[in-house]
Amino acid sequence: MLSDFNPVPTLAVKDLDAARSFYEGTLGFTRSEGDVPDVVLYSVGSGKVMVYASSYAGTNKATAVSFQVPADGFDAEVSALREKGVTFLTFDMPSGSWDDGVLSDGSMKSVWFEDLDGNILNVGTYA
Repeated sequence: MLSDFNPVPTLAVKDLDAARSFYEGTLGFTRSEGDVPDVVLYSVGSGKVMVYASSYAGTNKATAVSFQVPADGFDAEVSALREKGVTFLTFDMPSGSWDDGVLSDGSMKSVWFEDLDGNILNVGTYA
């Protein structure tokens, strides 16, 4: 069954070289071994993220990838992203409050941002 296998979040980009600069330089992703034309596979945590060239890049307006970090490491991750020039998104939510691009709702904190093609990524806390 598919539930026995690890999923690979997949992000479409217009310019693979520019995307590599963002994912490797800004987010610190490490490229996995192996080459496939117009595809870059990254090792991220214990999983993978695939980035590939597509004319449909940036057409998804929902969160494409979420990274869950421990609550005690959230502020450091947000600071590191800000230092790399990442700008956070805000939008209407049914609950919680925004402070400088960070949504807080009880013990949960979260930020959303876009890559160069408009793919939406999220960093959030877990207990």
